[in-house]
Amino acid sequence: MPSTYRLPPLPERPCLGLIAPAGPPAPERLARLPAVLDTLGLDARLLPGCQGPAHLDHLAADDARRLADLHEAFADPTLDAVLALRGGYGCARLLPGVDRGLMARGRKPLIGYSDLTALHALRDGLGLAGWHAPMPVSDWLRDEAGLDDARHLLRRLRQGLRAGETLAPRQDPGAQALSRPGVARGRLVGGNLAVLVSLLGTPYMPDLRGTLLFLEDVAEEPYKVDRLLTQLRLAGALDGVAGFLIGSFSDAASPDAVLADRLHPLGRPLLAGWPSGHCCPHEPLPLGLALEMDVAGRCLRVL
Repeated sequence: MPSTYRLPPLPERPCLGLIAPAGPPAPERLARLPAVLDTLGLDARLLPGCQGPAHLDHLAADDARRLADLHEAFADPTLDAVLALRGGYGCARLLPGVDRGLMARGRKPLIGYSDLTALHALRDGLGLAGWHAPMPVSDWLRDEAGLDDARHLLRRLRQGLRAGETLAPRQDPGAQALSRPGVARGRLVGGNLAVLVSLLGTPYMPDLRGTLLFLEDVAEEPYKVDRLLTQLRLAGALDGVAGFLIGSFSDAASPDAVLADRLHPLGRPLLAGWPSGHCCPHEPLPLGLALEMDVAGRCLRVL
């Protein structure tokens, strides 16, 4: 494998380990999944916790089962990557029990977003990269646009990611008033704002110094976004951030005024309007990799 690969390509017909580390997948969507996977040219292994029984109504299975599935998926040498079926809530409950040595040895990518931000944060601390990307139950099976996002993600997984490549959105909404000019370099970290803030004060909060911080969220009104960003600022977590990449803040009033108020005074480059998060289209982002963010060019370059 050439050393210039930052995320190696998966086989033409990869085998994915499907896990449900957070909320329970809807049974009707789970029943549709095998046919869709075959259409997309994928093999998969569905780990037992994906089929429940649900725990406390909002968890796909109890913590022990979900943690066992996570470990089994990363330990299985026949699996090329580990893909979460959906988000919701529950990943943070697993963090203390994660076998970090097993995770580090496997090195296969974790794919998912939203509540998966917690697991991506733990993996970032181990120097492991993964994909912030749409998931089958919550995104691929939603409609034809969601299926198109799945096809785009799979093309990227099969291509891998090399140093020097440029990432740009398929559908760029154009320059955003929220953006702040400049070029910044750093490891891309972050994900869902609310989940990231929930890690403050724990051993799993990533060190944001020198990073490019990606933020997105869903159904959070501007005053709640203000509260979350203010908590990050009060904790000093944003002091050393090299630059900000702002994704989708959907299903609520626009928080752009709040984002500008809380982030612009920090004086860092900020690229807004990146279509990643609880949105469609949803561009996959390589978390844990060193990137250069060019605000004027509205692109990311792999270092």
